[in-house]
Amino acid sequence: MDAKVDDTGTDRARELEVFAAVAQGGSLSAAGRALGLTPSAVSRRIDRIEARLGVRLMLRTTRAIMLTAEGHSYLAAARRILADLDESERIIADRGAPRGRLRVSAAFTHGRLCIVPLLADFVRRFPHILVDIGLTDTVVDVMGGEADVAVRFGPLADSPLTARRLGETGRSIVASPDYLARRGTPGVPEDLHRHNCLNFNFRRAEPTWPFRRDGRDYALTVTGDIEANNGETLGQLALAGVGVTRIGNFGVVEDIASGRLVPLLEAFNPGDAEPIHAVFVGGANMPARVRVFVDYLAEALRH
Repeated sequence: MDAKVDDTGTDRARELEVFAAVAQGGSLSAAGRALGLTPSAVSRRIDRIEARLGVRLMLRTTRAIMLTAEGHSYLAAARRILADLDESERIIADRGAPRGRLRVSAAFTHGRLCIVPLLADFVRRFPHILVDIGLTDTVVDVMGGEADVAVRFGPLADSPLTARRLGETGRSIVASPDYLARRGTPGVPEDLHRHNCLNFNFRRAEPTWPFRRDGRDYALTVTGDIEANNGETLGQLALAGVGVTRIGNFGVVEDIASGRLVPLLEAFNPGDAEPIHAVFVGGANMPARVRVFVDYLAEALRH
């Protein structure tokens, strides 16, 4: 037997659900089976709606139920309200419990070496989050919905995005022993004019490398016969003896330690530290999955 419900509106959502189920199922019994109610309980709820509105919403016969013109209008409104309610509950639940697809964009080499190795532990901690990661040195449009979180290097442009600092990295100029045996080792930055300098090809990369001499910083224009959109490729080309490149320390530290790459012109290294940030759309409606992932990255990369 149904519990008595206040007729002032506390059960309006349930009434909308019952009405929509009757319209979809075509009968009181079908709606009752779908909602776990008896046909008489369904009928009473429909009667209550009609009595409150003062109009007939359904024409009921022993064979079928047909909606009146007012019934069709009420059904459209009921479906819209129920959909809005479901969406609101989904948003609120998402804030409290991390779940859903999390789209992450990271630079190719840093992502492979520093971000991807963290994902196994992250998804163990948050099993209801599906991580969708893309590795590219091209800047993705977070505001445009291309990613939920992007890991960015260097100074950040003014934007409405929220940024969380994850750390910083230096850069080194490197070449392989084989290349240096063939082309010679540059002793001063200007010697690079006689070398094949491999650079990035995206728009924010200038064809200059920074140096410091006698306490003064300056930029030197370099040229080469291959450009790439990620440091991973530039590092591989340097390992293959194609030329000289300048990439993040995190991508070459193991190759330098093993002797596969040789650091060059360290006496002229300006020591420029490139900040690393996670950027995302913040604010009160930020999904919990974004918040916990950024917190996790900040803690993991700090160590």
